[in-house]
Amino acid sequence: MIYRRFGRTGLRMPVLSFGCMRSMQSWQDVSPAEISDSSQSNLQAIVDAALGHGINHIETAHGYGSSEQQLGLILPQLDRSAYILQTKVVPGRDPEEFVAKVKTSLQRLRVDRLDLLGLHGINDHRSLWHCCRKHGCLEAARKLQDQGLVDHIGFSAHGPAEVILEALSFTEYGGFDYANLHWYYILDANRRAVEYAADNDIGVFIISPNDKGGQLHTPPRKLQRLCEPFSPMLFNDLYCLDQPGVCTISVGASLPHHFDEHLKVLDWLAHSDRKAFFTADRRLKQEMRKATGFDRPDHLWDALPGWDAFPGNINARMVVWLVNLYRAWDMKRYAKERYAMLNRGSTWVPGNDGARAEALDLSEISLPETFTPDRLRQMLTKAHALLRKEGEPRS
Repeated sequence: MIYRRFGRTGLRMPVLSFGCMRSMQSWQDVSPAEISDSSQSNLQAIVDAALGHGINHIETAHGYGSSEQQLGLILPQLDRSAYILQTKVVPGRDPEEFVAKVKTSLQRLRVDRLDLLGLHGINDHRSLWHCCRKHGCLEAARKLQDQGLVDHIGFSAHGPAEVILEALSFTEYGGFDYANLHWYYILDANRRAVEYAADNDIGVFIISPNDKGGQLHTPPRKLQRLCEPFSPMLFNDLYCLDQPGVCTISVGASLPHHFDEHLKVLDWLAHSDRKAFFTADRRLKQEMRKATGFDRPDHLWDALPGWDAFPGNINARMVVWLVNLYRAWDMKRYAKERYAMLNRGSTWVPGNDGARAEALDLSEISLPETFTPDRLRQMLTKAHALLRKEGEPRS
């Protein structure tokens, strides 16, 4: 295993981490008595496989159903120095409730301290305020640190880059020691945040590079061909881990052998020749340019207003990005499933789809020189026709 210094925490982090969201029995919080032998045996085998490969960072969350309870049946059997443990708790209006959840997590996990505590889901300015205000959740987390219950404090983010950058640059109450960020080959929008964290010695952990990074565990054939000689998953692993400042990426294993493909990245990281990688990168960009006119699927991301500044609260950035993935790299299932998450009022996938684009006035939007409101309206309307659920009306 290759280990990297995890920013100011000083921890030696493996470049591959075990993310536990997909290895649990249930999304519901259950008692130990309700955990099946088969589910627990599988998790035990995954943990054993991870540690056997040198993957000693275990990452879960208070909200991951039975995950903490199941880990709590395993961790007491291990030498506490043999693993780095991280859980995450959603910050809220009441910091006492946040603290109570952290203590519940400690009880479930059956440990007396956490190496890493993440404030889970800084997705907008409201959640950022819950963390960073006076007497907020970050200040409460630092008090837990003073009590010896937590070693290092970070956050996970699913929000826009500007919110993430505000969190990274916050310095009161000690600021944040590390960040769990979404940043992948298919979506470069958070590059500024990754670079800022690296420049300021904040540890960077890339989360869900396989699933939210494009469902690369089950890639379309076209994407497989474009990424050769790499699998899409291995190509993305190398892309992420070659970025300065990135310390580790999550492997959401649900079976012990799910680490195998990712472990191949170790040889590539030690290999100075990146010719094969750049050849695949060039093929991907050529195919994207042929289908969209741009090298990258997210080329227009920063050129378009965010969902909360767009007429009809359309998440135009996401709609255009997803349809580009669909058209150029044949990522149809991924694009459709992500598109279906719009319209739900969620801070995790905010804004609306393009169903009403044709009826909206886009004349006041600031657009790139090559774009007109009519062109953007047509793009959003056509995207909706491609990405909408079967049987759903076109508008």
